[in-house]
Amino acid sequence: MRLTRRDLLSLGLKGGAVLGTSLAAPSIILAESRRPLITSGVMSGDILADRAMLWSQVDRPARMLIEIADNPEFRGARQLLGPEALPATGLTAKLDATGLSSMDTAHYRIRFEALDDRRAVSKPVVGQLRLPPAARRDVRFVWSGDTAGQGWGIDESRGGMTTYDTMLRQRPDFFIHSGDTVYADGPLQESVELPNGELWRNRVTPAKFKVAETLDEFRGQHAYNLLDANVRRFNAAVPMLAQWDDHETTNNWYPGEILDDERYSEKNVSLLAARARRAFLEYMPLRQRPEAPGRIHRRFAYGPSLEIFMLDMRSHRAVNSRNRQAGGAEATFLGQDQLRWLLDGLRQSRATWKIVASDMPIGLIVRDDDNFEAIANEHHGEPLGRELEIAGLLKAIRDEAIHNVVWLTADVHYTAAHHYSPERAGFQEFAPFWEFVSGPLHAGTFGPGELDATFGPEVVFQKAPPDGRANLSPAEGYQFFGQVDLNGESETLTVTLMDAAGEALHRQVLEPQRA
Repeated sequence: MRLTRRDLLSLGLKGGAVLGTSLAAPSIILAESRRPLITSGVMSGDILADRAMLWSQVDRPARMLIEIADNPEFRGARQLLGPEALPATGLTAKLDATGLSSMDTAHYRIRFEALDDRRAVSKPVVGQLRLPPAARRDVRFVWSGDTAGQGWGIDESRGGMTTYDTMLRQRPDFFIHSGDTVYADGPLQESVELPNGELWRNRVTPAKFKVAETLDEFRGQHAYNLLDANVRRFNAAVPMLAQWDDHETTNNWYPGEILDDERYSEKNVSLLAARARRAFLEYMPLRQRPEAPGRIHRRFAYGPSLEIFMLDMRSHRAVNSRNRQAGGAEATFLGQDQLRWLLDGLRQSRATWKIVASDMPIGLIVRDDDNFEAIANEHHGEPLGRELEIAGLLKAIRDEAIHNVVWLTADVHYTAAHHYSPERAGFQEFAPFWEFVSGPLHAGTFGPGELDATFGPEVVFQKAPPDGRANLSPAEGYQFFGQVDLNGESETLTVTLMDAAGEALHRQVLEPQRA
């Protein structure tokens, strides 16, 4: 077959050489069956001032090839040789791309080169990401959680996971996924009857017919969500900061738990969680450090005015219990190492606003049968159990005059704005602060929840299903995300709670407190 110049350009070729590697072969194989295929789009994440993680997945063993430039035409593009995507990593590959400090927006293009024939190169997939600013400027980001849960998967006849498209239209600089990135414990049926008699028709893969137990089954949960075109478009345009919660493994899990669930042949939750963590790290553009390769809590400065602290409220907790301990190991939630890391980071931060991305809320009561799953324990008085860690943290924030700390969370499948103040609280040694709740992205809607008075929360706004209704499908519109806008000049922070159609439901303007 003779190629025209237009054919060469559409394949990203110049003079027959494959861009992205200095070892390019003189020609390319055009037989589609011989060429690798990018199966799940591209992603970026864990952005720093001069670097970002780039991710993709391919259908066979192949080497990742990347071009990166400061323009969408890829003029003067740098060519990066990425790692091999192998079965040992679920055919995923990611590269920590460095040297990006000169760019405002980085444009990247990913291909894969077959390991058995370097002439066999995949079609490219393009993405972009905006780097943190060196000086003050306006910043916008979005957050939410809970994707493909409670039996509501991808219904392509209804447009798929459309909240991702709504978030994309807001043109955010980055996205915080607040956990429950997948529902590994939530098998899908091919169809579900809705209250109005219509059918919700799930796209179903083999991995979604049962609960995940093997590593490949956990991988299949992540691969399923990436089948959705809205998710792939969003991932290609918006860097992700991802954290996990329970449903990446199984509902309400804690280390050391032994399951009493007939759906599982493997009852050891710590083993299931180890497999789930590996799949999560393989499928997310999350930077892994040699000294702590499985660590999920981390922090990111996004310019001089904003820093994000990503928590892990799952890995270090003790057994879910009545949560009324006066102290000791059974009251552990974040754990002392993570608490120390968080408080040290807040002390050291020079950012005006410190955003704590928390995968669970502080004051909402979240039950696990007769026990408690989150922090609150329905005691309403002095801190007990897991509340003790939070009380110590809040007291230190007040005593050390760490200003402008805002908490963002998801988990409870509705949206709310909570203001915490010592004048309403059983425990009063802290400064007032805000917590904003949003979700689900594409899952069943529940709520509203009950607040525990220990830290004096007040509902300023909430939107949840009508009384007597629960597990509303995405078709009913009760899907939510939050948007945060930082004014680069005044450093005012505006938090807007939004629905799946992009309607602003509540807006809270926060003025920075100066030292």
